[in-house]
Amino acid sequence: MFSSIGVVFDIVNFLPNFVEEFNCMKEYTRAQLALRNGQDKEEIWCGFKGVIYDLSSSRLWHDGRHYEHWAGLDLTSELEEAPHNERVFEKFRIVGKLKS
Repeated sequence: MFSSIGVVFDIVNFLPNFVEEFNCMKEYTRAQLALRNGQDKEEIWCGFKGVIYDLSSSRLWHDGRHYEHWAGLDLTSELEEAPHNERVFEKFRIVGKLKS
């Protein structure tokens, strides 16, 4: 039971810092994201739920695409069809947020 309380305490302390960091992140437009498709620019980025991730380190995205998915896009609606869940993004660096 005490370990659960510790986890909740860690989450409660983490969230305000994350929200503050998210609010201070650089914003990118959809047009700017589209250039980071692995072809127009070397960076391979995608958006998911308003956050932009750098996928450049992944061998599965080396040419700017992963199966039928293309880099430089907001992939939020496409994840439902993927064989994995959104936790896959945890291993990638966050570079900014998608301007709404």
